[in-house]
Amino acid sequence: MIIGYARVSTADQSLDLQMDALNKAGCERIYTEKASGGKDDRIELARVLDTLREGDTLVVYKLDRLARSTKKLIEVADLLDELGAELVSINDNMDTKTPIGKAMFRMIGVIAELERDMIRERTKAGLEAARARGRKGGRPKTDARKLDHAVRLYEAKSHSVREITELTGVSKGSLYRELDRRKEGAQ
Repeated sequence: MIIGYARVSTADQSLDLQMDALNKAGCERIYTEKASGGKDDRIELARVLDTLREGDTLVVYKLDRLARSTKKLIEVADLLDELGAELVSINDNMDTKTPIGKAMFRMIGVIAELERDMIRERTKAGLEAARARGRKGGRPKTDARKLDHAVRLYEAKSHSVREITELTGVSKGSLYRELDRRKEGAQ
C-alpha cells in the first residue's frame, strides 16, 4: 500500500500543495497533521508508522515534513527497515528502494539539520546584537491604563471582546490574562 503523510507547522498554513503531490504519487491513504516538526509526539505520524506493513511505501512531499533532526529521520528509517517498508520523498527526488536512495536519505537529513542549526544560530546572534544596542526582545508591555479601561468595558458587559480590543488596542490574550490575574488576586 502507498501511504502519504503531510504536515504543516501551524493551523493557518495550507496542506493543499502536499495533498496534490501525494494524490498524484498514487497514495491510497493520506494522513495529515498541523504540528511542529520539532515535536516528537505527533499523533498522525505515530498512526502512519503503526499502519505501515511489509512492502508498504511511505510517501512525503519533503523530508522536513517527516522530521526536523537527523536523529528522528534515522529513527524513522530504522523503523521502516524493521517493517520492510520504503520511503519516497517527492520533492527531494529520493526513494529508499534503491541503495543510492538510502544513502541520499541520510545525507539530506544531515543537511536539513545543519540548515536548521544555522538558522537558530543566526537568530541567536541577531538577538544578541539587538540587545547590545539596547533593544529588548519580546512583545511591548501593555499600557496599564488601556488594560484597566479594557477590563472595565468587559465587566460592564456593554461591548463584545472584539469591540473592546478595537477600542482600547489591548489584545484579546492580554485582556483574558489580566481578567484571570484579577480573579486569582480576589480569591
